[in-house]
Amino acid sequence: MTDPLMPLVMAVETSCDETAVAILRGKNRMLASEVSSQISLHRPYGGVVPEVASRSHLTRLKPLISHALENAGLHIDEIDAFAATTGPGLASSLMIGVSVSKGLALSLRKPYLAVNHLEGHLLSPFFGREEGIVSCIALVVSGGHTMIVEIGEVGKYQVLGHTHDDAAGEAFDKVGKLLQLPYPGGPEIDRLAREGDPSRFDFPRSMMHSGDFNFSFSGLKTAVRYMLPKLQGESMANICASFQEAVVDVLVHKTIGAAQVRNKKRIAVSGGVSCNSRLREKFSRACERKGFELLVADPKLCTDNAAMIAYVAAERFALGQSSPLTEDIDPNLRLV
Repeated sequence: MTDPLMPLVMAVETSCDETAVAILRGKNRMLASEVSSQISLHRPYGGVVPEVASRSHLTRLKPLISHALENAGLHIDEIDAFAATTGPGLASSLMIGVSVSKGLALSLRKPYLAVNHLEGHLLSPFFGREEGIVSCIALVVSGGHTMIVEIGEVGKYQVLGHTHDDAAGEAFDKVGKLLQLPYPGGPEIDRLAREGDPSRFDFPRSMMHSGDFNFSFSGLKTAVRYMLPKLQGESMANICASFQEAVVDVLVHKTIGAAQVRNKKRIAVSGGVSCNSRLREKFSRACERKGFELLVADPKLCTDNAAMIAYVAAERFALGQSSPLTEDIDPNLRLV
């Protein structure tokens, strides 16, 4: 049984278009994790509209906090520390969550922790593991970021490679828009690709053999754009499967390569794109062949959520860390 004296951390996530609140006891016992999606609000525009997102955060955050406390059977006074995503993200969205979390910390005289959204994704595969956070090679792959990171321990990270242009998730959504699929395009492409032939079209695998661990997906997106007029009558499933295969091949190849070069036998994969079924399948096969342990975040922790933010905050709080209330948001915050 979890020690009831272990600290309670409440985290708020409003970096983009999801309003989320989570409460964690200690490092591994999730008492509440609430997410209010804005997909339906942004779908008519084919992408996230910052002003719409921030207005929605304003109306949804307070009820979500109340709901989380109710589900956890707690009163706000019982929370030991408050945390919020401080960046990267949309400035107008970040300000909402940070302001609310700081206000609660100040009024209740509790510690405040500013959490990097990227670190939330990075450490999410370790949530719930008795072993905790261990040294490995990690791939963070989302709508806004694609990077390979070597993890030493909490707070000790080395970025080995990153995308030079579009993130993988961004490429999925942009190609989805080209194919006139509903927003967001990533899940739709994954769904259609299951019925398609991934070898039907030989789309480019940019930087596949560049000799480093960086990525580039804008050329792939452009290749799909210029090929579309020639594909009249072609199966949408085949187009999606072939595009998806090109992205996944590069992600898996580069990550496995980084693990081999850095002599690591464990790979962690996180971020929204890690929900992609083909990515999980090919990573599983590749790691099995190489004798690597594969850690993939639970799907509920892959897309934007406050649970991963609470987890990072709990890890840092356990180390005696906190943040000054004067710490500002940083829309362009880097991992290191």
